Amino acid sequence: METLTLALLGGGTVGSAFYALVQERLEELHALGVSPRFLGVLVRDKGKPRAIPQDLLRVEPFDLLEADVVVEALGGVEAPLRLVLPALEAGIPLITANKALLAEAWEALRPFAEKGLIYHEASVMAGTPALSFLETLRGSEVLELHGILNGTTLYILQEMEGGRTYAEALAEAQRLGYAEADPTLDVEGIDAAHKLTLLARLLVDPGFPFARVEARGIARLTPEALKEARVRGERVRLLASLYGEGGEWRAVVAPRRLPQDHPLARAPGNALWVRTRPLGEVFVTGPGAGGGATASGLLADLFRLLLGGPGHRPAPRARLPRAEGSPFSALE
Repeated sequence: METLTLALLGGGTVGSAFYALVQERLEELHALGVSPRFLGVLVRDKGKPRAIPQDLLRVEPFDLLEADVVVEALGGVEAPLRLVLPALEAGIPLITANKALLAEAWEALRPFAEKGLIYHEASVMAGTPALSFLETLRGSEVLELHGILNGTTLYILQEMEGGRTYAEALAEAQRLGYAEADPTLDVEGIDAAHKLTLLARLLVDPGFPFARVEARGIARLTPEALKEARVRGERVRLLASLYGEGGEWRAVVAPRRLPQDHPLARAPGNALWVRTRPLGEVFVTGPGAGGGATASGLLADLFRLLLGGPGHRPAPRARLPRAEGSPFSALE
């Protein structure tokens, strides 16, 4: 049996859950002929309680070139980029959940993604199939895509539908740990914009720039606006949308009105709805965040790698949309 050496960057909620999941699934990994061994786990604070042996924890970067696979769960852009680039240049695969890194540092990472070295199922909708779901749709022509890609804003909107103000719903989300102390990335639509950028590159344009995604959040919404939508038989959701307009692909994150019976309006968690030809309409929903959910996406990529599958390669070429417009109205 061969030893599989893993370098884990990040030992927080996601990294710790990944470490635990690997231990739980040893029998299946052994069945593939490998015995996983952690080279080290990079953390900011060794004193923080976590279910990882102390002798594996590192507060200073260690030599990733000794690893067979790098698993990145740090977050951020510049710091993880400096760490993973030398490993990628050496041909070492990267498994990551970091949508901001992929969205904003694409110029540096794209050559390695096109070689199949970057696995990032967990970067969009955690362990709920999103990238693999969309890769299957390459057999059809995508006409439009719409998704609920941020659980924090979904929770806030659901609370506002019950009569809470935006400030009250946000405070409750922060109390429960759904929202960060600084919720800007979520509530201004930036997190969803990162994820939409990755989906656009996977499906329609390998060079789709993050700067082309228009993002407008939910901070200006009122319970009255949501009540008015409900009277019309609609619900308001922060949608990440990719559709044709003026012969080009347009990527927009914005609050939109949906018919109450639409699958996206009824979805209890993150979701993707795609209209294609000839397949038709397809839909997937599930948890889009959380330590265990995200770790399951990272582990799925490890199995994908061990079974000989390449990383998530972007669309082979840019293509123009044939359909035009979005069926969902934006809130003004």
